[in-house]
Amino acid sequence: MGEIPIQKRIGYTDKVIDHFTHPRNTGKIEDPDVTAKVGSMACGDLIKLYLKINPQTSKVDDIKFESYGCAANIATSSVMTELVKGKSLEEAKKVTFKDIAEELGGLPKIKMHCAVLSKTGLDAVLLKYEVKKGLTKVDEAFVRRILRGVLDPVEGTDIVSAGIVESLEITDKITIKLTINKGSELAKTIEEDIRESFDGLDINLNLVFKD
Repeated sequence: MGEIPIQKRIGYTDKVIDHFTHPRNTGKIEDPDVTAKVGSMACGDLIKLYLKINPQTSKVDDIKFESYGCAANIATSSVMTELVKGKSLEEAKKVTFKDIAEELGGLPKIKMHCAVLSKTGLDAVLLKYEVKKGLTKVDEAFVRRILRGVLDPVEGTDIVSAGIVESLEITDKITIKLTINKGSELAKTIEEDIRESFDGLDINLNLVFKD
């Protein structure tokens, strides 16, 4: 007998391997309605999504992704795009991380966070589209949901759950007070990721770090 492929040895299904080796809907949309980036290059899992909505039907005309990460990261992003393509906005919102994992025939527990990250990316790109179209207001709930796509590269959890976001204030700008020291390498990484997570929206961000 030949050697068992490493993907099989760590518990990946045939469908995970298929979507990893032949991912669907990869690359960029040249003129997207909106983009969203979740994850962090520094912690090894990152997804950037490109979305195009049909203005007449409010359905997902096209969705593509770029991914940096493991096999599960690529496979969950690939199958997520298949699940939402052609769906209405409301239908796309209802896709859960469990749906993504189940569509792949399951994931090892240690890789379930990849399905969660794909769902977080989907939530972010749909929310940003709704804000751009005036369908959703920019409030604290919206900001916190976008920030859940920004990961602490040290802990690998989102910066809201990690306690890095100390407080939010929304006036004519969004002021985000953070618990990390200004000028540190971590602060530079987090600032870049936060600003990119809101990219494409007409929002004035004020990030306040500890002195």
